[in-house]
Amino acid sequence: MSDDHTTGSGSDETALGRIETEVAMLMRLGEATRRATGSAEHRVLDRAAYVILRHLAAAGPQNVSALAARLNLDGSTVTRQVAAMQRDGLIDRAPDPTDGRGTMISPTPAGLHRMAAVRTARTRLYGDILADWTPGDRDTLADLLARLNRALENRTRR
Repeated sequence: MSDDHTTGSGSDETALGRIETEVAMLMRLGEATRRATGSAEHRVLDRAAYVILRHLAAAGPQNVSALAARLNLDGSTVTRQVAAMQRDGLIDRAPDPTDGRGTMISPTPAGLHRMAAVRTARTRLYGDILADWTPGDRDTLADLLARLNRALENRTRR
């Protein structure tokens, strides 16, 4: 099969069109599901704070530039999000040992606790949504979503 998707077969174009539609629906329905879920656990963090805390928990303290680069966001956007998170007690700032002008961002215990509550609630929600899927289908979906995310991330880093 050709790597050139613009001149691919009709079947490939049909599949790409279906993928585009399904990704658009996934984003819309994912957000609608989050908003409609009655559990307060889903709403203890906004989406940006959740993603930042997940990254900090996995990667350790980061400066704003590294955080922005990893999340594919503008530094000023991350600065605003981090300022709001600091006001809410979700992150701490400490001097950057490699750059006296900069600061390192790290999650607070309260931030980690709220992130864990959201993660648990989301995991439970997807468990309910995918209850009739086989474990193999769940694994396949997780693998394909991870592969799609890596491809998207690689695309934005070009």
